[in-house]
Amino acid sequence: MAADAESDKAVKRGKGKAGKKDAQLLIRISSTERDEFIALCDELDTSAAREIRKFIRGFIQDNKSD
Repeated sequence: MAADAESDKAVKRGKGKAGKKDAQLLIRISSTERDEFIALCDELDTSAAREIRKFIRGFIQDNKSD
């Protein structure tokens, strides 16, 4: 029975939730820009990843052809 429980866990892990973050985007920017961006995000009590995701979602919405 323990093997069945482990099997069920593996199946559940394979299922993705809607909107689950499962990919990465690698970008190259200058270290000065990065440091300034990170510092500003800290001042605004947000994360760099959150702000970049917000930008990407807005960009997609603004440029989506319906």
